[in-house]
Amino acid sequence: MSDHSELPRRPIGRVGEIAALTRSISAACSGSPGLVLVEGPAGIGKTALVGHVLDQRRTHAVPPLVLRVTGVSWESDLPLGIAEQLVRALGAGTDLPDPAEPAAVLDTGRLLCRQWTARQDREPVIVVVEDAHWADVESLRALHSAVRRMPDQRALVILVARDQPYELYGVRRAPENVHLAVLRTLEFLDGCTVDVVRPGPLTPQDARTLARQEHGLALDLPAARHLCRHTRGNPRHLTQLLRELPRETWQEWRPELPAPARYAAVVRHRLSECGAQARHLVEACSVLGDDATLAEAVELGGVGDALPAADEARAAGLLTATIDPGRAQLAFAHPLVRAAVLTGIDLTRRAALHRRATRITADRGRQLIHRVAAITTADETLADELDRYAAEHASAGEWSAVADSLVRAGRLSTSRTAREDRLLRAVDAMIGAGDIPQAAAFAAELESFPASTLRDVVLGYLAIMRGRPPEAEGFLTDAWERCDPARHRDLMAMICQRRVLHALGRWDGHDLVSWARRAIELADPDDPSAIESEAVLGLGLAAMGRPEEAFAAYETAAAKLVGGAQPQRFQLGRGWVDLALDAPEAARHRLEAAVPTGYRLGSTRISLWAQGWLARTQFALGAWQEALETVQRAAARLADVRIELVRPMVHWTGAQIHALRGDWEAADHHVAEAAADPHHYEIMLVPSCLARAQVAEARGDYDRVVEALTPVVQLPTRRSIDEPGFWPWPDVYANALVMTGRLDETDVFLAPHEERAARLGRRSAMARLGLARGRLVAAHGDIDTARQQFEQALTHLEHLPLPYDRARVNFAYGQTLRRAGKRREADTVLRNARDAYATLGAGTLVERCERELQAGGLHAVRLSPGMAQLTPQERAVTRLVASGATNQQTALELFISVKTVQYHLTHVYSKLGIRSRSELAARFRETPTIE
Repeated sequence: MSDHSELPRRPIGRVGEIAALTRSISAACSGSPGLVLVEGPAGIGKTALVGHVLDQRRTHAVPPLVLRVTGVSWESDLPLGIAEQLVRALGAGTDLPDPAEPAAVLDTGRLLCRQWTARQDREPVIVVVEDAHWADVESLRALHSAVRRMPDQRALVILVARDQPYELYGVRRAPENVHLAVLRTLEFLDGCTVDVVRPGPLTPQDARTLARQEHGLALDLPAARHLCRHTRGNPRHLTQLLRELPRETWQEWRPELPAPARYAAVVRHRLSECGAQARHLVEACSVLGDDATLAEAVELGGVGDALPAADEARAAGLLTATIDPGRAQLAFAHPLVRAAVLTGIDLTRRAALHRRATRITADRGRQLIHRVAAITTADETLADELDRYAAEHASAGEWSAVADSLVRAGRLSTSRTAREDRLLRAVDAMIGAGDIPQAAAFAAELESFPASTLRDVVLGYLAIMRGRPPEAEGFLTDAWERCDPARHRDLMAMICQRRVLHALGRWDGHDLVSWARRAIELADPDDPSAIESEAVLGLGLAAMGRPEEAFAAYETAAAKLVGGAQPQRFQLGRGWVDLALDAPEAARHRLEAAVPTGYRLGSTRISLWAQGWLARTQFALGAWQEALETVQRAAARLADVRIELVRPMVHWTGAQIHALRGDWEAADHHVAEAAADPHHYEIMLVPSCLARAQVAEARGDYDRVVEALTPVVQLPTRRSIDEPGFWPWPDVYANALVMTGRLDETDVFLAPHEERAARLGRRSAMARLGLARGRLVAAHGDIDTARQQFEQALTHLEHLPLPYDRARVNFAYGQTLRRAGKRREADTVLRNARDAYATLGAGTLVERCERELQAGGLHAVRLSPGMAQLTPQERAVTRLVASGATNQQTALELFISVKTVQYHLTHVYSKLGIRSRSELAARFRETPTIE
């Protein structure tokens, strides 16, 4: 069956694929012929993708001639069968060479080339071969030869092929000769050097769009994720299930999804053709799940001879096997195969298999899952067991397992109170696991519960993760006032721990320390929340300017660490403090250790924070490509878990690096992703404002820098935010004030920041603030004091591995010297800055350094006629104004006054004999300088 039917009317989630195919078609229609392979599994949307792009092309002034042919399995061994269809389409009565002749393929290629070339005066030619995996290899070779003989003609061949021809919607066993013919075709497709477009699976967000547009369904993100995992994001399977299942299915928590009806029929037919032993083995695997071993499946299915049964199931395309030393594991070829098999087992037998599975598996968690699957009524005893199992995993911080067990326990509970209590604790665990979309899906149900301390604590926790401080404050205040400390010490500890996170969001060091100490006092010492509170206690002390106490707190916490997820929290907090206290290399080591969540069962929330600060650390150390990779990984995970609290932190570094590299589109994307406002937490607002400010600084737009950081300046409480080292915003703001001429305002702003940084000995902060102070005193005309300030700033950085900060100080220093007429000194300093920026890949600032060096006029360049008349400063002004900069932007860029820009422009106009900026731009384009 080809991919024509049951696809969405328009491609969803195919931006990259559409762009790639459009580029190939545009190139071909412009005289660069080619061959494109569009490849992927059945139902992935290959034909829809090609059709959409070709439909767009039909709106052009000269639409292409599109020739379509389709391969079929029973003709795959017919030499030149596809080519014959194409030849007949353009030349009725034209005969093809005899396929038996040795040169038949080449002669057919020449014939196709002549036919397509003859159309060139009218239109481009695009050939689409659908189901090219069934096409005969001789035709494909002829098509390839035809394209190769058209070096500058307007032609394109698009091959649309499955990557696995014999899958569920194909034949199970083909005749031997057809099978060999298909193998030859696949070898050709694999070996042919062409452009390849591979449509990927739909994402959960794509699935939500598909459900809304095609079926009028509003899927929440957890349901969309569940559906995408079940179908592997295949649009055909998604569409069929959305159409076939009742709408209320998508309101349930992880419903047991079947396979689409047609898919299930094919699977069950294949299963029915297997022998009894193979059928029993496959059914046993469907009950056990994909982590089943061959030994377990054999025992559950009562299979006598395991390997022949496994081989038969594999030959039928139902199972795959992984053989490791001492262990053989079976899995289904696709999640839908398992679903089709499992739902095909009658309910009575399925329950019996689940009961037997509890005796076969040694894993307690899997035993409980099988026991739940084997019953159809409430069971308080089993619910209590699940609750105890959840408590054991909670002690290790394994929140996903806790959430799953508590949801199941709630469903089996006989009393409403127990159901609500277990669901509340399950949602709390979901938040701890970082699954905010799933927790949010339960929010409305939780809000309908009777008011209680636990309900308010959980909803407050959710509000924190969603970045909603007023909402969190309300819930947590109500919980605190409602809780009886004499009866519910555990709830008091939980409220304190949530208050710790709330204070972290507000970046309030005093509250962090106060609530962390209460949480530590009230919580069980082995509870993960107690460990996290101890980790945050050190962070709060450091944010209050008490580093010695912070280190002591971390030493105390380190002595209590055990395995599991607990060390992750410690490593994050200590790494965060290390970076703030000028130990970036130690910070990198600790933060890298806090990132993994798999084998050590860490928290996704903690991992995302670790990645956010790891990216900042890598940026500081000059490892910018590593930083971007960290941002990319974190952003992808963040899009799935939706922890709003950490979102701006993750995207801040991406925005700054892309801006410094001159990739403005990517920088603006990260700025948009980092967006936050004063209604959000301070820990969101500050990195959001810094992202905007540092992108504006890279552009040389200092008014925008001031505007971007004004919300931080206007915060009612800034004591911890101003703590040197944590949030490098004061120097960026002060520098922008100087560059926009607000000198008195700069002096008032800088003084308290300088005093605090000096008192605490924070060298990087002193260096950054020294840059702004150097600019300020130079703007007042005191170049000697400015020189001292810049030299002192460089001394502060002398033994710190902070290449960007050093380059930034050098650039400001050189720019200041050049403005003061110290051109030779400026040249040396600016070259240092330029070389450092070049090493980092900061192309935006390399160009700025080059302009400064040219404005200094020490290095002779060969100038075109006209430009030779201009002084170095006039040439620098001309370059910027001709590129579209305003007088104010030019003044900021060259660190001169607007009046000086106007003065230079007047002389430039006179020397070049022009009267306007547009004439200047035209003249500059016509007579560029030659280095």
